This record gives sequence, structure tokens and C-alpha cells, in this order.
Amino acid sequence: MAEDLCLSTKDSLIVKQHQKKNPLIFRMLVLMVVMVCGVYICSVCLKQIGGQSSVRLLSIHQVVEKPCVATNIEPSETAYVHFPKPKTFNRDECACNPVRNFAILSTQRSGSGWFETLLNSHMNISSNGEIFSVKVRRSNISTIFETLDKIYNLDWLTSASKNECTAAVGLKWMLNQGLVQHHEEIVEYFNAKGVSAIFLFRRNLLRRMISILANSYDQNAKLVNGTHKSHVHSPHEAEVLASYKPTINTTLLIPNLKQVEDMVNKSLEYFKSRRHIILYYEDVIKNRTKLVDVQDFLKVPRQELKSRQVKIHKGSLSSQVENWADIKKTLKGTHYRSFLDDKDYRL
Repeated sequence: MAEDLCLSTKDSLIVKQHQKKNPLIFRMLVLMVVMVCGVYICSVCLKQIGGQSSVRLLSIHQVVEKPCVATNIEPSETAYVHFPKPKTFNRDECACNPVRNFAILSTQRSGSGWFETLLNSHMNISSNGEIFSVKVRRSNISTIFETLDKIYNLDWLTSASKNECTAAVGLKWMLNQGLVQHHEEIVEYFNAKGVSAIFLFRRNLLRRMISILANSYDQNAKLVNGTHKSHVHSPHEAEVLASYKPTINTTLLIPNLKQVEDMVNKSLEYFKSRRHIILYYEDVIKNRTKLVDVQDFLKVPRQELKSRQVKIHKGSLSSQVENWADIKKTLKGTHYRSFLDDKDYRL
């Protein structure tokens, strides 16, 4: 009995001890939960504070990098002023120097290569050559736009690139290289990008035809040291190339002249709504003030423009072809008869 009582007393003591321990464990568990929640809440708050700090830093950075503003620009000219941000280099101190976009629209053998070297002799003009002579670049309107985007963002790097301090950037584009074919889309692109057009043509399409035939012949003949030359830099090389006198097919002469004439007229009609200037090769040769007009058109400082290219075909037309008598007979009495006149320019 006494043993039972003792055992009963021990059991009650054990129970009482367990009853005393349970509240402590419970409190510790609650404390741990509170601590975990506290740590979580603190981490969330720290993230929010950090995010706000980064936003503030971003805001400050954005304030520092204010967008470039064109100053001393007439309101009518603002659409033609750009501040490109190339992906391939940093414009550094010239980042806020305005850049104007242009395109030389021309036909083959119309003096565009010579004219472009003149422009590229200017320290602030970059004309990147006949980009669309490569067919894949003009395979569709998307590839055309992608190419133009690179050029006008200063990311098309050539020997003509002036990079940081370029004030006018463009290319040479032949009418038969997708320009007339996609004229509607390209006019819209020019409108959106503020591209100015420089038309360069030859008045005398007969001289142009002679130049095309001679250049086509040299692609195979390679008269200058076994190398094809479209342009030359010495009088001797020019004399070698000019020694070839083509024979012109008089049956196709007038249709060919008309085809080029129509293409030129169409291009002028298609792009007449764009800011543009019209130049003729013969006028630029006779009157170098035309180059001043171009620099004013592009809004760049006036400089003397130079080219190392040497003209290939000089003198009278009768000395440049084999069948001059037939040509003269074919064009006489037509509105192309003026092409027979050697007074259009003299060199």
C-alpha cells in the first residue's frame, strides 16, 4: 500500500514535471517562429529599400544623360537632324554632334564614284559606297532596311567612316539596285529617317553608254596590268582604258537611251516629295561651286573637296567609238541629237 502510494506520488510528480516543461517548449517554438518571420520581413524590407535605391540611382543617371538637343537648327530642319547611338563604338565627345542622313541616287557610269570620293575628302562626311551592288543586301525590303539601319546608325564600317565626328552619313545607290522597284517603301523609310536625296545624273546619256560599254569590255580584257579597273588614279591608266573604242548597236541605241531616260524621270517623280538636290555630272565638272551647294545642302562646313581619280574618256565623242557615222545618222533628227554635241563639257 505504501509502495503503491509512493509509486502514485512519483507518477504525479513526473506528470507535474511534464506539465511544467510543456509551456517552455511551446514558448520557444513561438519565439523561433517570430524570429523566422522577423528575418523574412526584414529581408523583404531590405529588398524594397535596395530597389528604391537602384531606381533613385537610375533616375539620377538618366538625369545626367540628358537627350541631345539640336541647337541653332531651323524648325523645318529638325526632322533631318539625328543623334545616332552606334552599337560598335562610342561617339564620346561627339555624341551630341548632329548627323544628317543622305543617299546619292544615280545610275552606273554617271560620275557617282568620282563624286563620292570628293564628298569623302570632307572631314565630316562619310559616304559608304555602292552598298547595294551586293545582291543579297537588296534581296527583299527587309534586308534593304536592315542595311540602311546600320548605315544611318554609324554601324556600317568602311574606309570612308569618320565615326565619332561624322556630320553627314550616307551611301551611293543605283536606281536599278532595288531603289525604283521598292520606291514606295523606301520613300516611307526616307520620311521616317529624315534622309535627304542627292540626285546625280549625266545629261549626255550617249557618253554614259560609251563608258558602260568600255567598262564592260575591261571586265574581261583587264587592260591595265591584267586587272579590271572601273576607276583610275593616273593619266597612263586612263589612256590605256580609253584606247578601247566600242561599237554601238544603232538598232538598240534609241530604245536604250529612252529606257534610261524614263528610269531617271521616274525616280525624280517618286522621290520629289523628299528634301533633295539635283546635280548633273557635266555641271559639276564645269562649275565647282556645285560642290559648295552640296556642302550647304548637307549643312557641313565648307571645305575644298578633292579626288585622286582621273577621267578616262576625254575629248570628242567621235574619237571614242568605232561607228561614229552610224551613230550620228541614227540620232540626227531625234530629240537625242543634242548628245552629238561635244560642247556639253570640255576637258
